[in-house]
Amino acid sequence: MNREILSFHQDERSEWVATLTCGHTIHMRHNPPWQNRPWVNKPIERHERIGVAIACAYCTAAAG
Repeated sequence: MNREILSFHQDERSEWVATLTCGHTIHMRHNPPWQNRPWVNKPIERHERIGVAIACAYCTAAAG
């Protein structure tokens, strides 16, 4: 299920985490070739992602 990004924060290892409208969180890593999100390292580009809907694995699992 898709949920919108509300905000970003860094965890204890300084990795970026998105908080979703459902209350769940998801790590947003840039770790090529597995995760290709160079935008996560730039404040303006993270800000531009607020409001964007992404898949929430927790909500999807609960619905299924």
